[in-house]
Amino acid sequence: MGFFGAIAAAALVWWIGGFLTAAMVSDEPLLEPVASRDMGGFMLNLILGTVCVSLSIPIGIALALGRQSSMPIIKWICVVFIEFIRGVPLITLLFVANVVLAYFFPPGTNFDLIIRVIIMITAFASAYIAEVIRGGLAALPTGQYEAADSLGLDYPQAMRLIILPQALKISIPGIVNVAVGLFKDTTLVSVISMFDLVGMIRGPILASTEWNGVYWELFGFAALLFFVVCYGISQYSQWLERELNTDHR
Repeated sequence: MGFFGAIAAAALVWWIGGFLTAAMVSDEPLLEPVASRDMGGFMLNLILGTVCVSLSIPIGIALALGRQSSMPIIKWICVVFIEFIRGVPLITLLFVANVVLAYFFPPGTNFDLIIRVIIMITAFASAYIAEVIRGGLAALPTGQYEAADSLGLDYPQAMRLIILPQALKISIPGIVNVAVGLFKDTTLVSVISMFDLVGMIRGPILASTEWNGVYWELFGFAALLFFVVCYGISQYSQWLERELNTDHR
């Protein structure tokens, strides 16, 4: 069995290698580029939710630290950004991404719509995550900061080794709450003609004569998909909290 298994593995590697070699020397790309207007369905919600949450967490950490900075310029830039974004509805930012943002670029610049939407949703989520993390930083006792000073750590070392790990552990429920809300808010992109799952149901599907009178099944299936993803995120966060709960062990 080992001999024949080695032959089968070698044949598989040879076939894959030949396939990849032929693809690399060919002028045709392996994957065709897809325009943002052609993206749709539940995959668009997953892309927006995953990318925007992943980008907003480090930006939110930077904003939270900047808001607590002793440098006035950095502090007020972060304060103005956070308060402005939190005071504007997400749907307004999406209209800005669709219409206004293109005017800030040179004429003839083709800035993809989905990139503009990701920028606005990331900015929106970053402001809320910054406040969540700021609450985690404020919840730490002052003895943690004093302990970092007594060890002779500078500011970056203290934040990286002592302060931020504890603050992020405290902030997990709030970050997950923002992530779940943001994932559900990705359905708002349907108002700017991006056909996510809800946009596909309200637009092309219900406009077809084959789906006349069918409403509850479609929206029920969409609700089930969102519930499964959001429930999975919630369960993962609870597992992560249990794994990081080492205070009394």
